[in-house]
Amino acid sequence: MSRERQGSTEGNRLYFLDNLRTIMIFFVVLIHAGVVYESSGIGAIFWLVDDPATHDLIGIINLVLDIFVMPTIFFISGYLIPLSLQRRGTWDFIGARFKRLMVPWAVAVFTLMPLYKVIFLYSRSLPQEHWSTYFHFSNGILSQNWLWFLPVLFWFNLFYALLSSRGWVPTRMSFKLGVLLTFVSSLASSVAFDLLGAEGWTKTALIDFQNERLLVYFLIFLLGSLGYRRQIFASQPESKKLYILVNATAWIPVGIYVVLLIIWLLNPSFMLISPIVGSLAFYFSFCVSVLSMVYLMIETFRFYLNRPGKTWHELSKNSYYVYIIHVIVLGGIALLLLNTTLPSLSKYLILAVSTFVVSNLIISLSRRVFSARIPARRASAASRA
Repeated sequence: MSRERQGSTEGNRLYFLDNLRTIMIFFVVLIHAGVVYESSGIGAIFWLVDDPATHDLIGIINLVLDIFVMPTIFFISGYLIPLSLQRRGTWDFIGARFKRLMVPWAVAVFTLMPLYKVIFLYSRSLPQEHWSTYFHFSNGILSQNWLWFLPVLFWFNLFYALLSSRGWVPTRMSFKLGVLLTFVSSLASSVAFDLLGAEGWTKTALIDFQNERLLVYFLIFLLGSLGYRRQIFASQPESKKLYILVNATAWIPVGIYVVLLIIWLLNPSFMLISPIVGSLAFYFSFCVSVLSMVYLMIETFRFYLNRPGKTWHELSKNSYYVYIIHVIVLGGIALLLLNTTLPSLSKYLILAVSTFVVSNLIISLSRRVFSARIPARRASAASRA
């Protein structure tokens, strides 16, 4: 989530990556708004607001977005790492990443997570509980929730820096080979977790992660860093044939993955010929879908949205902190919509758009207030001196 300047030459910013990251953050908001209104009942267990107005379509949208949103963010983050590491050096880089990721995380788990549980209980007309149960390490199923991303990204940065310092990061590998290895390794690890019955979340006081996806995300992150080293965005493709082909075919594996996932959600005992065949079919479609959709997102913005703009610039600057605060903003707005008679789809769109807008306004205003105070403090200190 760094905003280092990147490109084929130093100082040449790739605006489409900034713009893509902004839209991915909006999609994160869209996913979390969807959990309020999707009809599977999952939100009733852990989500901060569970509205009885639901719609099946919202759940399907969430299943599709869940395929590529986080992998795309991890790819962008990985692409931005090599130059930042080169500029800072290993230990300065690790220190900067800790300050950027773990300090906001620590503040959020001791402020925003308690607010999350307050909203969770209030929206269900439940009494508030003892203060000690409002923290991420003592709140049971709620845990870190959406904040899981920050420690995971920090550890990815840390591992990459340490690997790079020892010369263990491949520098001559072609990007095509990197894509192939990412696919094969992701498929093998996901199937292994499935067959071993190790799917699900690992939750600790310091880090939460989804077991079967952690390596997939790290490999996508490494693929992004390889993309920078191979300068894959140094020039525009000579043809859009591959882009058109993937556009026309990517929805086949996406459709297979979503259908299989829905079948297993409705009937966990369903068997597709055998456990091995079922697992291979499921995760093969998932891994193809991830790589295809990440490619489509990147190339779509590269072809059509690789340009600066005042609004894009402001949203890009805000995106990291919007991610951190948006769930609490979403919870407050969802409470206002809870007892209205609006259709679920209308509530869903209102909640997603308003959460994104309000979160950006909060961050923009906070930045302006903070920026205005710094010169005033410096002037005051200088006058006293």
